[in-house]
Amino acid sequence: MYKYISWISVILWAVLIFYLSHQPAEESRELSGGVTEVVAQTVEKVGPNVEFDIRDFHREVRKNAHFFIYLILGFLVVNALRASNVLGYRSVILALLICVLYAIVDEVHQLFIPGRSGEVRDVLIDTAGASVGIGVYLLINIIVKKGKSKKVKLNSKVKDTRVR
Repeated sequence: MYKYISWISVILWAVLIFYLSHQPAEESRELSGGVTEVVAQTVEKVGPNVEFDIRDFHREVRKNAHFFIYLILGFLVVNALRASNVLGYRSVILALLICVLYAIVDEVHQLFIPGRSGEVRDVLIDTAGASVGIGVYLLINIIVKKGKSKKVKLNSKVKDTRVR
């Protein structure tokens, strides 16, 4: 069951990416502009004397959105592959390949959306995000395994003292 839920999560996230990419340029700008505006208002409240270039920040919000959206995709894909018993380096390489191919398809898709363009730079940002997402998954997996092995060792020591 976990395997199916994992793949459904990947599909739903890919659909969200497709939906966001399918927005015409003006709608997309409004969405990221809303995020930028909230952050700008917060900066004004926290540091009213801070110099803040809203245009540069807006561009950074849009590029970081690529990174974080694909970070989550990378995390979800490697999780689904491992839930499907694709283990070791194969899961990492296959997850990255899936994410890169999806990023390329996504950028080509944007060529057909009014006001949007396909950017190689965005594919590179997406790839970096997916790589970090895969790395975060692996790091969490290592930490969880170490925690479980310590618990098993602790439990076996407790059992040893009870037997004697």
